[in-house]
Amino acid sequence: MISTIGYGLAALSYLLLFLLLLTVRKESLTKNLVGFALLVGLFASLFDSGLLPVPLSMQSYYFFEYFKYLAWLMFLFAVSKHAKKPSELFYQPRIWLLILCFVVATVMSFFSQVTTAIQHLIMVIANLSILILLEVIYRQAEEQKWMYKPLVLFLSSISLFDFVMYANAVMVTQVDPTFVAARGYVHFLMMPFLVIAIRRIKEWDINIYVSREVVLHSTMLMMAGLYLCLMALIGYGVNYLDASWDGTIQAILGAVSLALLSFVLLSSQIRTKIKVFVTKHFFANQYDYRQQWLQLTDALSLENPDKQSTYSVAAEAMGKAIEYDQSAFITKRGSCFQRLGGEGFDPLTKEEEELLSTLWQFSRSNRWIIDVKQVLISPHLYQGLPIEPELFRTARFQLVVPVFKGEQLWAMALLATSQSNQVSLNWELRDYLAAVSAQVANFIFHYESSVELAENAQFSAFNRMSAFVVHDLKNILAQVGLILKNAEQHKGNPEFIEDTFETLEHTQTRMQKMLRQLTEKESKTAETSLINLEDVLSHLIKTKCANQLPVPTLEADADIKLSIDADKLSSVLYHLIDNAQQATIDDGSVHIAVESASETVIIKIIDTGCGMSQSFINNQLFKPFETTKGNAGMGIGAYDAKTFVEKVGGQLLVQSEVNQGTTFTLILPNNETK
Repeated sequence: MISTIGYGLAALSYLLLFLLLLTVRKESLTKNLVGFALLVGLFASLFDSGLLPVPLSMQSYYFFEYFKYLAWLMFLFAVSKHAKKPSELFYQPRIWLLILCFVVATVMSFFSQVTTAIQHLIMVIANLSILILLEVIYRQAEEQKWMYKPLVLFLSSISLFDFVMYANAVMVTQVDPTFVAARGYVHFLMMPFLVIAIRRIKEWDINIYVSREVVLHSTMLMMAGLYLCLMALIGYGVNYLDASWDGTIQAILGAVSLALLSFVLLSSQIRTKIKVFVTKHFFANQYDYRQQWLQLTDALSLENPDKQSTYSVAAEAMGKAIEYDQSAFITKRGSCFQRLGGEGFDPLTKEEEELLSTLWQFSRSNRWIIDVKQVLISPHLYQGLPIEPELFRTARFQLVVPVFKGEQLWAMALLATSQSNQVSLNWELRDYLAAVSAQVANFIFHYESSVELAENAQFSAFNRMSAFVVHDLKNILAQVGLILKNAEQHKGNPEFIEDTFETLEHTQTRMQKMLRQLTEKESKTAETSLINLEDVLSHLIKTKCANQLPVPTLEADADIKLSIDADKLSSVLYHLIDNAQQATIDDGSVHIAVESASETVIIKIIDTGCGMSQSFINNQLFKPFETTKGNAGMGIGAYDAKTFVEKVGGQLLVQSEVNQGTTFTLILPNNETK
């Protein structure tokens, strides 16, 4: 009786999987070989169970056994050679040799001279061949071993069991009845591994389909059966130990058992968790996520975006991710909803705005993707959501995906389709849409950050330009102050008046340039000209530096010419000379030396002033907006000088000792001939 049940269960499992294979429309060699093996296994199990209305004989038994091993060996040969067509399998001599051996063994079983020990030995060899082929296939799998593990577990388990059973029979000349009784259960229990292998190994092209609901209900029934078996074992154990077991205890245990079983079967939360577990681990993904991710990345690529196009592209990408043709981003400004971009739902109806207000509050606290159609069917999935059926029924959108910026709800993506391909919102689609919304949100927020950064950069550039303009204005103001200081003494001197007008004209030109910089928000471009360096320095000392002690002295080689921005060079030199004068006592000295080499012009500004420490030179001297003059300075003169010199391809070097003096060395490229 026990063996009959076992073989009956094995036959049922073979039959169910065979019927599932019949639902696969795509033909393949592997599918046909698996179907052949399952069909033979079905008849062998029915024969062993004694349920077939035919007389039992050892010749029939050996025939089904040989046929079963032939089917699995042919299947394994095809898998090991990755055969896709029958011709790729049957051209191999070993297949014909295998078929010949099967025919010979079958014919031998009908001769009484052939002992059962020889028949059992053939079975041992067949099972050993299956195990060897499995080892070869598993070794060939390399990085795909995880795909073949269920297949190896299924066939190695049943083959190893048969190997031990027949090896034992060879030694004792008969099959142990214990092995025979257990064999059907082994086949039945190992069958799920074959199902998993078929699902995993895509190379076989066997896409069997089992409804998630069927698997869920089967799992629930199996759990209930196991639970009842456990309770029965407890009762059996109590009786076996001769423990007291009166009717009251039996009634209490039975009632508690039924209550727990009813709770498990009826609890929607437990059913949902089991459904998610089964779907995650026993079903293929609904999407090819690698392909979907590439498509999403491509959909979010945008050249020269503006705010409106960015929101529209992001909304369209959300829709395309699940093949929906209507998608839009909706955000809340105060008590009103504003459509940011996308297609559809414009304008929102009063009822839709009322529904969105409810969903906004719910999503802000739960971060939950909402299917407005599912809410009416399964309201228990949305606990805490106020439901007004009429609002949900009339909504033009199906899915509402919240988009968060940090911890704040930034917007909601509304998705709908005009086609009949509405998706069902399960755990996989929720995870997928959550990942898509996170990627789309990064795209939007990156764009917004880029815009903000560009605006800040514009303001920074304008402020930087303004600082240099103010610095130049201070120099101009110093020139005007010098004119006013000398006007009272020299106002009757025609040469002074002529120099004054020349200085004012130059000042006007410089101020016009600075004003143009501010209004056009662009840094002034360098206006290079060929200058005589001795003339520039002489004029600078005479017009700007001569009225402050110590008066600079100039030593320059004759006729040194440079092609450079004269105004900027004059401004830089004035700043360095003026700083040297301010750092030096009245009876000290400021000396300017100019010399020309083959490829460079060297200008040295040497003073005997208070000097600077090396730490100050390294850390503060050329740092913008660092000044030792308090409110009288802006701290950008030395930085401006260094930047200008390096921009024209030169160097600005500093040597200084505290209380000894400082030497600024400007090394400029000698580009007179360029």
